[in-house]
Amino acid sequence: MKNMRIMLIVILVSMTTITFQFFSSKVPKAHAFSEQTIQRGATGSDVIELQARLQYNGYYNGPIDGVYGWSTYWAVRNYQKRFGLEEVDGLVGQKTKDMLLQSTTFYKDFVYDQINKGRKFTHYGGVPLSIQSAPNEKQIQQARQATEQRRLQQEKKYQAQVNNQTQQRQQQAKEREQEQAQQQAQEREQQEQAQQQARDREQEQAQQQARERDQEQAQQQAREREQAQDQQQAQEREQAQAQQQARERERAQANRETERQQQARRNQNTNQTNNNKQQKDSTAVNLPNGFSQNDIQLMANAVYGESRGEPYIGQVAVAAVILNRVNSPTFPNTVSGVIFEPGAFTAVADGQIWLTPNETAKKAVLDALNGFDPTGNAIYYFNPNTATSSWIWGRPQIKRIGKHIFCK
Repeated sequence: MKNMRIMLIVILVSMTTITFQFFSSKVPKAHAFSEQTIQRGATGSDVIELQARLQYNGYYNGPIDGVYGWSTYWAVRNYQKRFGLEEVDGLVGQKTKDMLLQSTTFYKDFVYDQINKGRKFTHYGGVPLSIQSAPNEKQIQQARQATEQRRLQQEKKYQAQVNNQTQQRQQQAKEREQEQAQQQAQEREQQEQAQQQARDREQEQAQQQARERDQEQAQQQAREREQAQDQQQAQEREQAQAQQQARERERAQANRETERQQQARRNQNTNQTNNNKQQKDSTAVNLPNGFSQNDIQLMANAVYGESRGEPYIGQVAVAAVILNRVNSPTFPNTVSGVIFEPGAFTAVADGQIWLTPNETAKKAVLDALNGFDPTGNAIYYFNPNTATSSWIWGRPQIKRIGKHIFCK
């Protein structure tokens, strides 16, 4: 019987080991980032995983192409801010990676299969992968809406946890303050009792000394009151002088501002007259050689996607910037190279480059090709109402046309 029990134990242990090894071999390994910090301008597998995880929670709606551009940068910042990370800087370090690993899922095989097959795809969480491979616009919109609702619920849950932790910390701080207040009160009471006992013992011997001290203190207080009054009067005089000087500076600044605005209006009227004349002259010039019909069509797409809400001269200005970049040694020397340079144009990043341009955009391109450049050889422009980059704000500004500021 004893040998029988030993054999049964050995068989049971062997079967348990085999079963554990079998199921362990079936568990897929978790995909994770490399140890390198991911930042704007980076490319490769880390960026693909980053974009996929951000899209899983609805923070990134652009293409998963492995290029860390501005769309990915702002998605990272929004994610860092929403989850209360200490540094909201667009740099994907270990804390941001850990939070992404906790809150998202990365279907690596699916993502790379779609990329290798050259398909348009999405990676929204809570949506079957079968409808995210080559989806139509309606499916993409439905996936975004579903993910947005799930993201809001996740943020609400996270905020509730943060609020709960904050309340706990506040409660603990309040309890510590109460304990300290009670301890201080006890110490004051003990100290007052000791002082009272000392005063009682010394009262008979120190009455005369107490009267002298009281008299001296009264005199000292009187002197201090006089000094305080003198200081108060001096401060009032200084404040009156400072206010008078401030009013004089404000009047002088207002006069300068009025003069500057009048001069700006005169300059604007002069520039508008010159620009109208240039626009009329440019439309009669023939299309120069060196540009294909595809170049013209692509430029029209870019102008329409970037500036269709701008006045006509503003659309010509955008086309002129593209041509100035083609002619600049610091940019690609082809129209397609300039337009599709990573991070160069918002319309490329958000897909508006593929909207059908109207005749106004096409005419603006032809005018720019014929030499009409209302920007003064600008190679950059930005919308001051939406631009947050300190770099673009630091570029030397040439002029403002419509909603855009054009820079060197």
